[in-house]
Amino acid sequence: MPWRQTMRTPASPLLTIEHALLGFLYERPRHGYEIYQQMSAASGLGQVWRLKQGHLYALLAKLEESGYVQAAVQVQPHEARPPRKVYTLTTAGRTAFLEWRNSPVARGRQMRSEFLAKFYFACRQELGAADNLLAQQAGACEHWLADLRRLATASPQQEMFAYAVQQFRITQIQSFLA
Repeated sequence: MPWRQTMRTPASPLLTIEHALLGFLYERPRHGYEIYQQMSAASGLGQVWRLKQGHLYALLAKLEESGYVQAAVQVQPHEARPPRKVYTLTTAGRTAFLEWRNSPVARGRQMRSEFLAKFYFACRQELGAADNLLAQQAGACEHWLADLRRLATASPQQEMFAYAVQQFRITQIQSFLA
């Protein structure tokens, strides 16, 4: 599965993948390769997207420049390995992550990657966070569904394509709710 970015907005200057990196650091400080292993795990976010290791380090550097994480060089005593950078969340990073994790996605197309990433962290991190996120997202989906049904104007006899698109969207949102 290719990795896809969610667009940045003024309200959310970070991408989904960047929020996910913050999520791993929310749990505890980690070095880049450990984050890469966690992100690539077939039992976790590796089911949602793939990220090249080089891109991960570029994103961590960007998060550090933006003030969301701090990096400290850690020398491993008695080991032949080079020093590692261990990343820690800043207060701004913690706030940005929690606001992202605890809010539903705004559009159906964000369900496949962004919602699943939020749900992944909500399930791992805090009792009740997953239930809260599911309840909020179900409410958002119900709202989308009501809007679509209210705006549905095409009939299969008049506008076959418009009707098919409306029905597809309605069915997709119903499947999210299921």
